Amino acid sequence: MSTATTASVSTHILDTSIGRPAEGVAISLAARTGRGGEWVALGGSATDADGRCKDLPALPEGTTHVRLDFEVEEYFTGSIKTQKQAEAQQDAPRVRDSGAFFPEVAITFAVTPGEHYHVPLLLNPFGYSVYRGS
Repeated sequence: MSTATTASVSTHILDTSIGRPAEGVAISLAARTGRGGEWVALGGSATDADGRCKDLPALPEGTTHVRLDFEVEEYFTGSIKTQKQAEAQQDAPRVRDSGAFFPEVAITFAVTPGEHYHVPLLLNPFGYSVYRGS
């Protein structure tokens, strides 16, 4: 939870190529204070069966910028594919045989103390988009 002096962050990933959550994707979180500040790695987690990452580390007081790093290469190459994903991909185009076009996705955004930031990643083998959710 955020307080008046800190912001909080959550995220989830939807694989739009199969219309399902992306499970097992490692996510790391870093923060800095001010534009010229040094990035401080805070830790990370991985997405659950719903594609959500519910246990990201808390942001330190004074955080002004946050970076989420999504390690998607193993997801797309099948190293962490679940049975549900394998079944869903049977009907999906066979575009993943060439590996991961984006092996990682890094999203950097500004935060304001006391606000919560939900930043979903909509992912497919050859593109992605993000937005500030609720």
